[in-house]
Amino acid sequence: MASHGGSAATAPHCGFRPGADRSRPPAPGDLALPVTGAKLLTSADGQPLRVVDLPADTDWVPLGTLDGTPAWATELSTAEDLPGQARDWASLAAEVPEPHATLAGRALAVMTWRRTHRWCGACRAELTDLPGETARRCPDCGLYVPMQLSAAVLVAITRPGPAGRADELLLVRHATGPTGLWALVAGFVEAGETLEAAVHREVSEEVRLPVDRLAYFGSQPWAISGPGVLLAGFTARAADPHAEPVVDGQELTQARWFGLDALPAELPPAYSISRWLIDATVTAARR
Repeated sequence: MASHGGSAATAPHCGFRPGADRSRPPAPGDLALPVTGAKLLTSADGQPLRVVDLPADTDWVPLGTLDGTPAWATELSTAEDLPGQARDWASLAAEVPEPHATLAGRALAVMTWRRTHRWCGACRAELTDLPGETARRCPDCGLYVPMQLSAAVLVAITRPGPAGRADELLLVRHATGPTGLWALVAGFVEAGETLEAAVHREVSEEVRLPVDRLAYFGSQPWAISGPGVLLAGFTARAADPHAEPVVDGQELTQARWFGLDALPAELPPAYSISRWLIDATVTAARR
């Protein structure tokens, strides 16, 4: 799959690179991503603020670098009397380049994790930060608390179309969230489960279809389903080309096969891996 961000192997200062380096204090020109609740404070055009834009006594948390420039986050109780505007991640990701959206998602994830992991779950002592890591440790019992990710899978399932027609893609409508969109089958990975096994289970549970020729497509950090979510995308082929989907009636309300030359207009947004998968499937079919 073509990269949607920078390539660290060929351009080490290009794109977003996560990090937790506190070895030097923030510089005035460093990127600033203040978080207030579930929103980010940005400039009017959606670009990150600068450290100099915030009060001098701001408590900064390192996020990594964007195109070689260090980026920092902080949590605000209010955005009043500060420059910029508060934006949710979805509206921001729809406007800015992918590396900027990834950085914004990390800011939300890190600050939410810090707010919800202040105390030790074993002995109730206050956790302390570990230098160079996005992790905390209990000073009393030694419990190690790294920031954890929630993995989810999604899959573009195709089958041969009618004679002389384009292949078909399975699209579904969910019972919650953006219910008007035609999206892909998706779900969270269970403990002890591989990504591939999660795809087979989710497809079986949600549309009652067996699939084969499963292939990994790519991944994307995702800040809409909750901070710390990582989406892993796959392509697959319907094992029985004549089988029709049967929705579970709980997570899904509809499931239909669409010709790749006649997809509905109500597709996932262009910044999502779901849309990347759909577009890549259409492109591959035209070759």
